[in-house]
Amino acid sequence: MDAQEEGDAMKSPSAPKGRGRRNKSDSEPKKSPVGSRVTRNSGKQPTILSMFSRVPKRKSDEMENGEATNGEVAAAEKSPEGDSEEVHEEKRIKLEIDDKPVTRDSTTEAKPVAPAKTPPPKCTDCRQYLDDADLKFFQGDPDDALDEPEMLTDERLSLFDSNEDGFESYEELPQHKITNFSVYDKRGHLCPFDSGLIEKNVELYFSCAVKPIYDDNPCMDGGVPAKKLGPINAWWITGFDGGEKALIGFTTAFADYILMDPSEEYSPIFALMQEKIYMSKIVVEFLQKNQDATYEDLLNKIETTVPPAGLNFNRFTEDTLLRHAQFVVEQVESYDEAGDSDEQPIIVTPCMRDLIKLAGVTLGKRRAARRQAIRHPTKIEKDSKGPTKATTTKLVYQIFDTFFSDQIDQNNKEGGGLKRQRCGVCEVCQSPDCGKCTACKDMLKFGGSGRSKQACTKRRCPNLAVKEAEEDENMDEEEVLLPPLKPTSKVMSQAKKKKKQSQSKKSWVGEPVRVEGKKKYYMKVCVDDAVLEVGDCVSVSPDDPSRPLYLARITALWEEDEKMFHAHWFSRGTETVLGETSDPLELFLVDECEDMNLSFIHGKVNVVYKAPSDNWFMEGGVDEEEKFIEDDGVSFFYQLWYEPDFARFEAPPKVAPSEDCKYKFCASCTRSAERDEQETPRAFEPLEDQDSDSKTFYAMACLRGDQYRVGDSVYLPPDAFDFGVKAASPVKRPHRKEDVDEDLYPEYYRKSSDYIKGSNLDAPEPFRVGRIKEIFCNKRSNNKTNMAEVKLRLYKLYRPENTHRGPKGGYHTDINQLYWSDEEVTVEMAEVQGRCRVEYGEDLVESVQDYCAGGPDRFYFMEAYNSRTKNFEDPPNHARSVVNKGKGKGKGKGKGKGKAAVVAAAQEGVEQEPQEQKVPKLRTLDVFSGCGGLSEGFHQADISETLWAIEMWDPAAQAFRLNNPGTTVFTEDCNVLLKLVMSGEKTNSLGQKLPQKGDVEMLCGGPPCQGFSGMNRFNSRTYSKFKNSLVVSYLSYCDYYRPKFFLLENVRNFVSFKRSMVLKLTLRCLVRMGYQCTFGVLQAGQYGVAQTRRRAIILAAAPGEKLPRYPEPLHVFAPRACSLNVVVDDRKYVTNVTRGNGGIYRTITVRDTMSDLPEIRNGASALEISYNGEPQSWFQRQIRGSQYQPILRDHICKDMSALVAARMRHIPLAPGSDWRDLPNMEVRLSDGTNTKKLRYTHSDKKNGRSSTGALRGVCSCAGGKPCDPADRQFNTLIPWCLPHTGNRHNHWAGLYGRLEWDGFFSTTVTNPEPMGKQGRVLHPEQHRVVSVRECARSQGFPDTYRFFGNVLDKHRQVGNAVPPPLAKAIGLEVKKCVQERVKENATEPVKQEKMETSE
Repeated sequence: MDAQEEGDAMKSPSAPKGRGRRNKSDSEPKKSPVGSRVTRNSGKQPTILSMFSRVPKRKSDEMENGEATNGEVAAAEKSPEGDSEEVHEEKRIKLEIDDKPVTRDSTTEAKPVAPAKTPPPKCTDCRQYLDDADLKFFQGDPDDALDEPEMLTDERLSLFDSNEDGFESYEELPQHKITNFSVYDKRGHLCPFDSGLIEKNVELYFSCAVKPIYDDNPCMDGGVPAKKLGPINAWWITGFDGGEKALIGFTTAFADYILMDPSEEYSPIFALMQEKIYMSKIVVEFLQKNQDATYEDLLNKIETTVPPAGLNFNRFTEDTLLRHAQFVVEQVESYDEAGDSDEQPIIVTPCMRDLIKLAGVTLGKRRAARRQAIRHPTKIEKDSKGPTKATTTKLVYQIFDTFFSDQIDQNNKEGGGLKRQRCGVCEVCQSPDCGKCTACKDMLKFGGSGRSKQACTKRRCPNLAVKEAEEDENMDEEEVLLPPLKPTSKVMSQAKKKKKQSQSKKSWVGEPVRVEGKKKYYMKVCVDDAVLEVGDCVSVSPDDPSRPLYLARITALWEEDEKMFHAHWFSRGTETVLGETSDPLELFLVDECEDMNLSFIHGKVNVVYKAPSDNWFMEGGVDEEEKFIEDDGVSFFYQLWYEPDFARFEAPPKVAPSEDCKYKFCASCTRSAERDEQETPRAFEPLEDQDSDSKTFYAMACLRGDQYRVGDSVYLPPDAFDFGVKAASPVKRPHRKEDVDEDLYPEYYRKSSDYIKGSNLDAPEPFRVGRIKEIFCNKRSNNKTNMAEVKLRLYKLYRPENTHRGPKGGYHTDINQLYWSDEEVTVEMAEVQGRCRVEYGEDLVESVQDYCAGGPDRFYFMEAYNSRTKNFEDPPNHARSVVNKGKGKGKGKGKGKGKAAVVAAAQEGVEQEPQEQKVPKLRTLDVFSGCGGLSEGFHQADISETLWAIEMWDPAAQAFRLNNPGTTVFTEDCNVLLKLVMSGEKTNSLGQKLPQKGDVEMLCGGPPCQGFSGMNRFNSRTYSKFKNSLVVSYLSYCDYYRPKFFLLENVRNFVSFKRSMVLKLTLRCLVRMGYQCTFGVLQAGQYGVAQTRRRAIILAAAPGEKLPRYPEPLHVFAPRACSLNVVVDDRKYVTNVTRGNGGIYRTITVRDTMSDLPEIRNGASALEISYNGEPQSWFQRQIRGSQYQPILRDHICKDMSALVAARMRHIPLAPGSDWRDLPNMEVRLSDGTNTKKLRYTHSDKKNGRSSTGALRGVCSCAGGKPCDPADRQFNTLIPWCLPHTGNRHNHWAGLYGRLEWDGFFSTTVTNPEPMGKQGRVLHPEQHRVVSVRECARSQGFPDTYRFFGNVLDKHRQVGNAVPPPLAKAIGLEVKKCVQERVKENATEPVKQEKMETSE
């Protein structure tokens, strides 16, 4: 390629960079020994012969003309632009064929422009700063050093004598080894050869001792001293020499040289080169085995890898990785290129995507990548250690295999044509089809069939692959504030069915069975010769013929001007959340019905109820697949009732019509009426003695199935009333400082938004609590009582933070402690959010601790608060007396249907409340148990006993054993275990007893979802990963064991993976097994931890059990982290939570969580230390436990490198501080070295200049040009990569961020890294990352909970766990279901008979 063209390529950023690879098509006469090299863009190379014939001339030229062939400094100084080009031409011996005038593009010799503040001058050749202390000069050659041609003929290298024939017989360039080498530019600056200089035609030379190719000894002995060899035309890597070192070589016009040892002065530069090659080796090998690794996992790998002895540095750090990111990514690209086309490229792994984003890597620099692709001598065979093929039961297999393959084909047909394959900008996209790979051979233009439609394998665009993976994944944990969405109205989309009438003949059969007003009710009707009776099912034509028929049950027939019927609709599976995964023959009962003209009926259909079989629990995993009904177009079945807002599939509710209303009984109408009744406040038991002219007083009121008596306590929304003390509103402190020294803090300008991640400034207040003084209704003017508006007169109860003490008052007191007050307020009964118990502490028969532990919704007060005098006093008598009468005890759950029930329930409430029903614990199997967070929560709820746990990762399994000595923990693959059990084995290879069918009553676990976790549709590769995934294995466990309760926990996005297909298939499987099931998203922060962590929870209950609801939030939490609804197929689903973001307790903060822990330093490693103090907050008292423990375990933290430690030291303590607050200065590190100042060398198109006129860009890309590797900087306090890529990534807000005492943790991760996905991991006041114990507390683990392994193992155990408080809240809901079931069993037999008649 001639230089003119090269110049153009340099100018246009989109032009492929450097097409100057040496290859045969350049009519190059010599074969090169090594396949991949970086070459200078020189077009043709002179042959050795032609070089030799000019040797004598060379010397004289140097003496006579100042036109040094070798580009002597003098010449270059004389004419930096024009002449150096001629020099080039001279050296290339005018081999250019076309005689175009050659102009060197001026950008390569960038002359510094003078801005308001000029960056210091750079060397125009090697691009190093001339004022840099690290810039070193070559010290000169020994006197006996030879020039290249002379050296090559030296007999010590005994290759050939100077007769020319010998010379010509050489097919290839001679190869030698060199040692004690230094590489420098023509000004004598020592410089790296791997930073893109050679590719930009900068002339680099080297001096060394040359040794014969067979000599492996790197010492100087026997070497021929040589000077100024070169210029270097190409450098290359040929893989590893069997050990840790890569073999690197240079090619000059005369020979190939393999590098041995650098000279002493050159060795620091060369070490970086070795480091980056070794680094890429680690990365590629790590990613081959761990496709699902995160960026933090990779850092962990790098930081724990000991560098090989030959390399002179002692540890790898994140800085090392970022410094070499471009090279490492190129190596990954070239590795992918060599791979099979159906393998997922490792460039799109989450870990590589994060690295590319953070370091600002340019993808698709193909030339660079090919040249020194390290040929991994052994393309590492895929690691077989991953999970094995999924073990599945027949039922699960059928759903996932046969049923779904059609769906995939369908999707591929629909969405096939649209996929873009190229970004069109990178070199890869712009290179031609190779014509050799399998894809090309199939193309029509290369004579193939054109069937495969695959792109040339050499042209797989990395930018697009990465972008697609990104789009696929992104739904962020940190949420945006959404306007609160109202759940869809009760009348579901379906009830507005658009229908089509038909012209049918209609006549009544028999006499009317009842006449009510104008309506005559019948039992039978004849429509077009078919007789239909009440209870029959019919189809109704939609007005859109492409839609399936609507199906309904006739629940009444009557005539009133027209012949009418009442239709109770069925829902087809496609109208539920199951969508296209549903069984086309399965219908679901729903609460929707309407009156309709008989002419809408299309025909009769047959709908049968499929009851669970008597032997259901033992039928799991069996092979017989019975055909339940024929698929004849008019036969359907149903087994479950569906609640559309919450996506709940439940056993059909038991309702039976009484004999006298059979002709018009509609279960849907009945339930709707019941619901409305429950939502309406009703007052009972008028108090005659208290009557007044304007009010009627009552002893009791009912709302939503709860009853409230005078003296009971209630929750109200925070806006229901105010307090006598104006709360000091949290200062919305604008944390932006105005007068910042921009030269010292050059990145501070990026902090424009006032929103601080993890801040509680906008967290709502918890519910108000009041005690009922009076229940009344106002009288109208005609003296009739207005029963429609029930009102309550309440005493206000203060929380500690509502007093003049403010939030600080709340920090030390119990979270459920209140203060009595005699302030009163009147509220609408309809506002009540629920009931609670408030007792005077002195009146309790048990200790306050025991009373509080007895359940949620329990509060106590010891004092009264007087807001006028701001004093705390003894509570007045009337505050206590109510309690002593035994009122307010209990949670009488009368259903508010009438006086008798109410009174009975009230009496029962008083007597029975304290003894909570004991329920037997469920025998539990915890799969993917980790260190046991889920089991711990269930144990705290007292609902389960984990007898078996499966955890493949040994350190977590060990931790589980430490905390649950009675559990059998299987440290092996769950697929292997299930296979054993299904084949009849009783024990595994270690002799551990396996749970058998019927043993497991509760199954819980969180299967990992790697490989199919994105948002885009399934394709055949991701689907086959899903089919073999642990989710499928886990569902097979459920099918085989048929537990009474099943829980699947996963990341929030589980419900959105693959357009929610993963969720739908999971629910579809459970429905097919006969389970009642539902899904929801919960925020752990609402259940008592100082951490945002949204998790998807799928619950299922066996036939005959009750399906648990999701627990109501206990604590208020930052609203933007609480968007918990899920959209599936454009329909919004909410969990059944009625209180929304309301909570009964205040939010838990970082201060509550860990302010009592002793101070430690970066790298603290003492496994046991003493607490050095008492617990400060309610949370700390809970978490330390009631047994006094003097020893604090695992308060240890990662040892960060000296540079990271210095950065942490310089992050200010103010809330919201992060890397943008770092000063730009030199500091001395703990290892004795100094950092450098970050240099701003480019103007930044987006951000302009600072107030002092300084530049803001750190790379040429800031001005819109392609990145230049020479712009990278290292060892600076402000990490170079963050300003480099900050404009595209929200300024990397939160990296190196401190936690805020009054805020909360971001999702606790498996490896706290200041530059990781979750960078807010610095302690609020100490200069270190959070400790293992602090993370464990942010997850709600008790201090006595043990973890196992080294500090990173422990972090991973904590980060992967389900927060026990969340698990406990769910456990308590399961417990309620078990209790209700026990109660029902006592009164069952009567209902049973009725039920059968109703079906």
